[in-house]
Amino acid sequence: MRPKVAMIGGGSWATAVIKMLADNLTEKEIYWWLRDAESIAYLKKYKHNPKYLSAVQLDIPADNISADITEVISAADYIILNVPAAFLKETLKDVKPELLQGKKIVSAIKGVVPDENQIIGEFMHEHFSVSLEDILVISGPCHAEEVALEKLSYLTIASIDVAAARNFSQLLNTRYLKTVISDDIFGTEYGAVLKNIYAVASGICHGLGYGDNFQAVLISNAVREMERFVDAVHPISRDIKESAYLGDLLVTAYSQFSRNRTFGNMVGKGYTVKSAQLEMNMIAEGYYAAKCMHYVNKKYKVEMPICLAVYHILYESYAPAAEMQLLTEQLN
Repeated sequence: MRPKVAMIGGGSWATAVIKMLADNLTEKEIYWWLRDAESIAYLKKYKHNPKYLSAVQLDIPADNISADITEVISAADYIILNVPAAFLKETLKDVKPELLQGKKIVSAIKGVVPDENQIIGEFMHEHFSVSLEDILVISGPCHAEEVALEKLSYLTIASIDVAAARNFSQLLNTRYLKTVISDDIFGTEYGAVLKNIYAVASGICHGLGYGDNFQAVLISNAVREMERFVDAVHPISRDIKESAYLGDLLVTAYSQFSRNRTFGNMVGKGYTVKSAQLEMNMIAEGYYAAKCMHYVNKKYKVEMPICLAVYHILYESYAPAAEMQLLTEQLN
């Protein structure tokens, strides 16, 4: 039986994952939910997403593209969640928990659900009764723009059920995309959240005029900060230098395609948070993550000076120059 995969989301990363699924040679049925009726009509007619990665051809059957989320979810075995974390609750408001039973829920969201302050796997487990064994996580250093260009990239597929991760990975592998398997659903999800905050910090520092020498110190401290946190949350044996952790951090902190770095850079140059968001017209997950992780860490009390500095700047109106100067005294 051919596997059936549903994509929930219409942004650049969702479009990139659709491209991987379509380019993969394993026979499968692909379904796609998008909110915007205009984009759906365009996709059906021209096989391009008009708003994101618009040059990429997407050979999805027109009948499989829909704005009816329950219809799309009902049709599939794998449900890939790929909307900004801040909009997940609104996206799933019409979805009943029983509709998801027996399906594999795949998080491609590198963020935290606001208010609940939960990573996606935790949120789906608690609020939709999805078994932890049925949750998979897509992570790793993989910008949508490079997928569009078919630049060689690596993704980590994580699940408590390693066989399930391996089965899903076989639907993504292409000549330009390789997959790595992990059992660390908590560490990979939290790592993906934290790297966005660190990329905002990197951008702020760049906007303030700090050079490559300091950026190296900042990111080497960031990976140790990440390790302290994920070890506190889920203390298993893991190598923080693997691509799902360090690799994703590096590309998000340094890449020209990183919206979190871009957002931070604008804040460092003097934009208000609101004006930076409006000018970008894209979601920087690190903005929401900074607040969520601040509250999550009240429970764990891990030393996280970089996350704290970003929170102070974005949510408590601390002056970026002064806050980053204070941070430089805490790094080594």
